[in-house]
Amino acid sequence: MKIKNSILFILVALLVISCDKKRVFDDYKSVGNSWHKDSVVTFKLPQFDSTKKYNLFVNVRDNNDYPFNNLFLIVALEQPNKKTLVDTLEYQMANPDGTLMGEGFSDVKESKLFYKDKEEFKLKGEYKVHIKQAVRQTGKVAGVENLKGITEIGFRVESLD
Repeated sequence: MKIKNSILFILVALLVISCDKKRVFDDYKSVGNSWHKDSVVTFKLPQFDSTKKYNLFVNVRDNNDYPFNNLFLIVALEQPNKKTLVDTLEYQMANPDGTLMGEGFSDVKESKLFYKDKEEFKLKGEYKVHIKQAVRQTGKVAGVENLKGITEIGFRVESLD
């Protein structure tokens, strides 16, 4: 049954991707069965048209092993001049009844999480995006060592044109 659901998910994903005209960058990286608090997922972005504006998204693939309602991320956009813009973001990942939000037909869900809108890439050179999980249990200072249920982290750039 899981294989059948996985194949169906892949086919639907391919259909959606093939019809996606706004996408200019979309990549995923696996974090294994759990995402360690010190693990940083990095994406090197291609050169974008400096005269256009773009919307940026963090994509998360998770499953029913994810034990929290929210997801906290630290996202850093490193510019070619080595200036880095850092944001701490919070996203709701589950409904009040505990079911995961996101798209998907099986226990694997994909969430497209808004990061920045109307972003411009005016500088020539390499931009990088660094994403790190910053989830903490209520009342505890130390971060969750190994965040279960997150399987892949992605980054997506969409053209506004």
